[in-house]
Amino acid sequence: MNFDYYPGCTLKTKAAGLEAGARRAARALGFELCEIADWQCCGAVYPLGKDAHAEKLPSIRALKAAENAARPLVTLCSACHHVLKRVNDDAAKNKDFRDTIARYDEDLAYGGGATVLHYLEVLRDFVGFEELSRRVVKPLTGRKIGAYYGCMLLRPSVVMAFDDPENPTIIEDFIRALGGEAVNYPLRAECCGGYISLSNEAKANELSRKILADAARLDAEFLITACPLCAYNIRKQNQLPIYYFTEILEEALDVKL
Repeated sequence: MNFDYYPGCTLKTKAAGLEAGARRAARALGFELCEIADWQCCGAVYPLGKDAHAEKLPSIRALKAAENAARPLVTLCSACHHVLKRVNDDAAKNKDFRDTIARYDEDLAYGGGATVLHYLEVLRDFVGFEELSRRVVKPLTGRKIGAYYGCMLLRPSVVMAFDDPENPTIIEDFIRALGGEAVNYPLRAECCGGYISLSNEAKANELSRKILADAARLDAEFLITACPLCAYNIRKQNQLPIYYFTEILEEALDVKL
């Protein structure tokens, strides 16, 4: 079982642990992440301007490559997933957008035919959490783990279609499949302030501290996330450890080097 794979920039630098764990776990579970050739940065932020077409070209190239390969395009980074999914939706629903992109480069004529999946969706829908549980070698028994979703995986919910934006469960189900105890704390899908951390650091820190205090109040030992920006922002607070979800996955599968 092979999937096209878009890594994004941060997974090659500051968030290398998110990718390394995913690749090792994939091989153990019987699928392969096939990195697409000549990928470019998605921009990390979905452009909201109606005429922001050029900024979406890198995403279109990745989506077109996946469509040509006739395989789903898998992402790991929440920001990359968010941008690719929304640009794909633009291409599927907006004829003016499609026509403009084709005028940039006729080879990029694209109608939104690719399927964009997050790695967690691959674990749930292709491997299956029951099968994942059977593959666990070192269960995370007794570990109280908080899922931190953040904003981008869940919203806008109609486009992302990842999980219930107010009461998501996919990461909690993932934790339980690994033998851990999922701590269901109320602020797990709230914004950590990552995108304002430069313009308003004090507010970003305040938001992050509230999330961490909420998780600690229910005795979470640590949090897991799929977002490098969230991980950076929350780690600065020095209140609870935060890891990438792939780090506990490779630990439970005993493939961690």
